[in-house]
Amino acid sequence: MNRSLLWPGALALGLCLAPAAGAADAADPGLAELRAQLRDLRQQYEARLADLERRLSAAEARTAAPAPAPVAAAPTPPPAPARAAAPVGANAFNPAVSVVLQGNYANLQRDPAGYALSGFAPGGEIGPGKRGFSLAESELALAANVDDRFSANLIASISPEDTIGVEEAYAIYTAAPAGLVPKFGRFRSGIGYLNEQHPHVFDFYGAPLAYEAMLGGQYTQDGLQLKWVTPLDTFLELGAEAGGGEGFPGTARAKNGGASGALFAHVGGDIGFSHSWRAGLSWLRTGAQGREWTQADSLGDDAVVSFTGRSDLALADFVWKWAPGGNARATNFKLQGEYLRRRERGDLAYDADGALGRNAMAPYRSTQSGWYVQGVWQFMPQWRVGLRYDRLSPGTVDYGANGQWLATDGFRPKRTALMVDWTPSEFSRIRAQFARSETLPGLADDQFFLQYILSLGAHGAHRY
Repeated sequence: MNRSLLWPGALALGLCLAPAAGAADAADPGLAELRAQLRDLRQQYEARLADLERRLSAAEARTAAPAPAPVAAAPTPPPAPARAAAPVGANAFNPAVSVVLQGNYANLQRDPAGYALSGFAPGGEIGPGKRGFSLAESELALAANVDDRFSANLIASISPEDTIGVEEAYAIYTAAPAGLVPKFGRFRSGIGYLNEQHPHVFDFYGAPLAYEAMLGGQYTQDGLQLKWVTPLDTFLELGAEAGGGEGFPGTARAKNGGASGALFAHVGGDIGFSHSWRAGLSWLRTGAQGREWTQADSLGDDAVVSFTGRSDLALADFVWKWAPGGNARATNFKLQGEYLRRRERGDLAYDADGALGRNAMAPYRSTQSGWYVQGVWQFMPQWRVGLRYDRLSPGTVDYGANGQWLATDGFRPKRTALMVDWTPSEFSRIRAQFARSETLPGLADDQFFLQYILSLGAHGAHRY
């Protein structure tokens, strides 16, 4: 209880009761004794209260006092001088390294040496490969940031014939503003959907027939590429390229500046949590100078023909993916398709080497197309099954005056492939595939492939 409040109350009480107390004491001597006891109790209470207040003041004084200064620790002796360290630059290069190993077993009904696409000029790396067991192309990749403005990537292909080639070697300027991605060097062109992917990522053994006929398998640029990912909620990517144009259907040309150009646009997005899609349109223009191939003429002779002119290729692609709740680990499905249409204008030399003694030059025009559609279903973790159908159309081919020697028969090559693969981890895959290929009139080829794909090291994420 607060002492400042106790005394006024006691004083008021005493003043009020004093007259009555005197009269009462005279009437009853016991009251005087009670008042004496109350007076003693009050004095004891006041003494105890004063002691508590004194102790409280002492405790508060101790708390407010400054803490004693810490005792200074003895100084630590300096460490012994170390040996001179190696220059930082000696260890600055620490790239991501990966290796992809591939191998095949092929059981082919027809001799692969006679493989051809009826009505189409051959080019690039096409065909089912060799019979029996074989080591496929291996891939060695190095990737790293060069500094705060550039990153670089080198992918070398090691063939089973013990030769090494540069598959891709490019740099990316990483400090470009507004979502721009400049790339320069050697790279797979951004046209279409499948072209940018490496063969070990394909869902089937080998490229579709349309890619074989129109691009010689896949198209690679030596030049410049600029991509722009727009800042929209819906994915929209625009791109342009300029290059040397040496890849099929083009050839090397002694020309300053770009000999080929490409434009592409890709758009996509999500539908709910389970569906996603991407669609695209692309255009490639390149040129050929003396592009040669062998073609059977109307007399049954194998004639060497040579094309010089311009080649324009248009592509349309679409991909749709489904994964329940967005989780593709257990089960998922992918539907994919592309359409390619190529127009060529120029001059065609018949019997270009003069071996038949009928050498002739005439204008040449052609419009040809091809497409494929495929579906891949992962029906349980690690296991997938897929079906792909390919078709080519020789379209219209005008040989001009050389039409007396050369013609197309209108046959449409096609192929159906069924595959099943097992993927125990993201680094390994075993695939079995059966295909019925009809690329020449009246010559069906039943093909069986067994393939392994093993990835070692830090391999980058695959494209959508």
